Amino acid sequence: MPAAASVNAHWSQDFVSDSFGASRKFQMLAVIDDRTRECMCLVADSSLSSARMTRERNALIRVYGKPGCIVGDNGTEFTSRAILKWADENEVPWP
Repeated sequence: MPAAASVNAHWSQDFVSDSFGASRKFQMLAVIDDRTRECMCLVADSSLSSARMTRERNALIRVYGKPGCIVGDNGTEFTSRAILKWADENEVPWP
């Protein structure tokens, strides 16, 4: 992957998960600016819906501005209709 040319040129995102003891699992959505390596967002919850992820991205855009593109793995959590609709409406490339 080529290096990001400027701040907000390229964001990366992924999920991290863990558990409290044997039964209480939780997920965290991490969004990183690849140029500055700043963790712009770290949201933890027992379940993160597509609607929640779009709200978090909208909040990031209000604070940091729109990214040149956002990348993540091709897991089902990043290829839902709600996420792809958000990317299209906000004109953010989703490779």
